[in-house]
Amino acid sequence: MPSARDAIRDLALAQGFDAVGFAPASAGARAGEGLKAFLAAGHHGDMGWLETRADERADPQTLWPEAKSAVVLGLSYAPADNPLDALERRDRGTISVYAQNNDYHDVIKKRLKAMGREVVKTFGGDIKVFVDTAPVMEKPLAESAGLGWQGKHTNLVSRDHGSWLFLGVILTTLDLAAAPKGEDHCGTCSRCLDICPTKAFPAPYKLDARRCISYLTIEHKGPIPRELRALMGNRIYGCDDCLAVCPWNKFAASAREAAFFPRVELKAPLLAHLAALDDKTFREVFKASPIKRIGRDRFVRNVLIAIGNSGDATLAAAAETRLADPEPLVRGAATWALSRLLSQEDFASLRIAHAATEKDASVIDEWRAA
Repeated sequence: MPSARDAIRDLALAQGFDAVGFAPASAGARAGEGLKAFLAAGHHGDMGWLETRADERADPQTLWPEAKSAVVLGLSYAPADNPLDALERRDRGTISVYAQNNDYHDVIKKRLKAMGREVVKTFGGDIKVFVDTAPVMEKPLAESAGLGWQGKHTNLVSRDHGSWLFLGVILTTLDLAAAPKGEDHCGTCSRCLDICPTKAFPAPYKLDARRCISYLTIEHKGPIPRELRALMGNRIYGCDDCLAVCPWNKFAASAREAAFFPRVELKAPLLAHLAALDDKTFREVFKASPIKRIGRDRFVRNVLIAIGNSGDATLAAAAETRLADPEPLVRGAATWALSRLLSQEDFASLRIAHAATEKDASVIDEWRAA
């Protein structure tokens, strides 16, 4: 008769998960120490929620003392094409592979709940499910569960799936035998560190989120720091560079889950079209997408930075329209974009026409600095 662990593994694979492992319900002391150092250095930037529940995040048993085991699940979202190819199409935006279709939180949580119900029905105990919106550190748990290791880019790397795994966790009161911990196979490779456009890695295995394009385009609420804008290229939501160059990706088969196949309109969208989005249309276009959560204003800010980096003067008209936008964040990004696309004479004419009527101090500063 199969053990509870073997039966749960079979159940996970039947639910469509690509990887499954088992670990004690603790991320371990090293994970907690790493989080503490990350927060102390201020590398979390605007992500105050990381600090708010840091103790629970460092140890799942602080969050739920009764938990004994963690079942860690992985679902591949490996792309069929090289996502770096889209960086050359400067009139179009690059959206991170994970956000080119439905929100993975919804897809994975639904499966975790269905699987959890079967586990309780068959083996008893209690369960709680998590998909990275709760204070659980999935990556250290995944490493402890044998799914892979945290690479130099701080993301999980799998020998079978490369750097393209979504993670979910089921904490349970069942006492399940742990798997051997994942071993680090990065070796001397530094491709992920070397390719980072903004040099967001102060050292291997350490990330300063404040310089990370994923953080800047998703979590950061204000204007993009001026010194980082030109380095962002046409990345308008997230960044895949450090993931895409990982040598272990050569073993990853393309994602099987249809919900992660790229939607045509999100694979390489035209920047001019995106710059014209109002709030209503933004919500319609990004319905069920993780992009929806950052809101129209931050997204259009990102689009305008990409327009400024395009070197395509024909996109100036799309940016100029946004000088009348009701949101100062958008107007400021439009000002910067135009300063990059227009001649000094044409930009000076716009400054005379718009800067004199501008009321917001942050946008006035953009005109002065441009």
